[in-house]
Amino acid sequence: MEQKKFTATGFLRIFNATGYSFKGIKRAWKTEAAVRQEFVLALILAPIALCIAQSITQFAIMLMSLFIVVITELLNTSIEYVVDRIGSERHDLSGAAKDIASAAVFFSLAQVVCVWGSIILFNFGLFSLPLF
Repeated sequence: MEQKKFTATGFLRIFNATGYSFKGIKRAWKTEAAVRQEFVLALILAPIALCIAQSITQFAIMLMSLFIVVITELLNTSIEYVVDRIGSERHDLSGAAKDIASAAVFFSLAQVVCVWGSIILFNFGLFSLPLF
């Protein structure tokens, strides 16, 4: 007779998932320079956003653009781990997976430049958008 496996539910599941998340952040921080760089960049830019933003909406948009970079870098790191786990031999698809994930990080960084640049130019009167 097969025994049922205990599966956490409710708050216990959320508690466990939070622990797994912090375990993943700790691992990525220890092993990936890019993760450390982008975390530090976000920590430096977040208070600067408070000074630049002229509304809570602008601040939220600027902050969320930084979160997107960190999220994308964590996903990129996880893809690299999975590809490396599969094998160390060179394979075109493995390289493509890593390159595509890297491209996602590039675009996440580009969107920070666009978002922050637009808000900075708008707030300092160097750029205006027509209201609809």
